[in-house]
Formats: sequence, C-alpha cells, structure tokens
Amino acid sequence: MFIVLALVVAAAIGLALHWGMPGRDLRGAAVAPLFAAGVAGVVWTALTWAGLSEADLLLWLIGLAVPAALTVAFVAALTRVRSAHDARERARLGIG
Repeated sequence: MFIVLALVVAAAIGLALHWGMPGRDLRGAAVAPLFAAGVAGVVWTALTWAGLSEADLLLWLIGLAVPAALTVAFVAALTRVRSAHDARERARLGIG
C-alpha cells in the first residue's frame, strides 16, 4: 500500500514542477503530475521486484528522485516542442 503514498508524493512533485517551471501556459496542468506519478509507479514496481522493501530508504530516495528528474526533463522538452510548434503555426497562418 505504500506505493499509493509514493504516487501521491510524485504527483505533488509533478504539480510543483509544473507551477515552478517556465512556460506553464503552454501545457496542461495535469501533464506533469500524471507523468511523475506514472514514472514513480514504474520505478517503484521495478525496485520492489528487484528486492527492495518499503522499509528501505533507497527505495524511497530512488522512487521519488528519478520521477522528479525525468519530469523536469520531460516538462522542459514539452515546453520547447510546444513553443516551436506554436511559432511555426503562427508563421504558417500569418499571425503576428
């Protein structure tokens, strides 16, 4: 059941990253939290299958640090891609 706590914390980290990183007007508010929670679920499952238990501090550190790091990279890339796409569309449509 501790996986639920890890998913909630990862989603909160994702929400904080969404609000803390620039370009939040270019992405949905649920994208970063859902991505972080999904990555946390995969990492947590892999680590428990590898033999770590909920009592291991390493499980908690890796289980929350990896989703946070990947979410930072994902949100930054998504913002760059969306910004470039919007600029191309504005040029194509002759807007501003």
